[in-house]
Amino acid sequence: MKILFQGDSITDAGRDKRNYHQMGNGYPKYAATALAEQFPEISFEFINLGISGNRTDQLFDRLYPDAIALEPDIVSILIGINDVWHRYGGGRIGTTDVQIETNYRAILTHLREQTNAKIVMLSPYLLDCEDKEAIREDLKTVLPIVRKLAEEFADVYIPLDQLFEEALKTQPEPKFYSVDGVHPNANGAQFIGTAYAEYVGKLLK
Repeated sequence: MKILFQGDSITDAGRDKRNYHQMGNGYPKYAATALAEQFPEISFEFINLGISGNRTDQLFDRLYPDAIALEPDIVSILIGINDVWHRYGGGRIGTTDVQIETNYRAILTHLREQTNAKIVMLSPYLLDCEDKEAIREDLKTVLPIVRKLAEEFADVYIPLDQLFEEALKTQPEPKFYSVDGVHPNANGAQFIGTAYAEYVGKLLK
């Protein structure tokens, strides 16, 4: 069972780029460990090819060598926060909502047409962080786009935005999961990885 994790820095999480079987310190590490423990009868191959800073257009550009050619059984995608974040300062390239939908739809269409992989989509999210309120407003229009695409293409959709929102209701420390609202710390990575194993576990059963 070949499971491919794709996305940006949340997936990359400091992985060793010389060895795509090395999961880094993010949620793929926790997800892989949990799935292996949950399904000891399955021989898993876990691959992490997330790249820090990637937007949807950059993931599309590398989709063939970094996804399609690998012939995964499951491909997981967590992408989109940089498309919004890069709209603000630093001379970086921002992405409009229309471009996000076009790019993401192209990614999913190619995966559906050129692989037999089950598609797992994880929603972008933003946790408490005072300096990113503009991003929070932008996500209000981006998240419905991601949900709509998930309804059309995904075999599993993991609504991280909703899961974090619910978890924070009983977590008194607002930055327990992430200091900057985007990049999960160990608590946040474990939270995502545990949710991943729960949702994808249902697919494997």
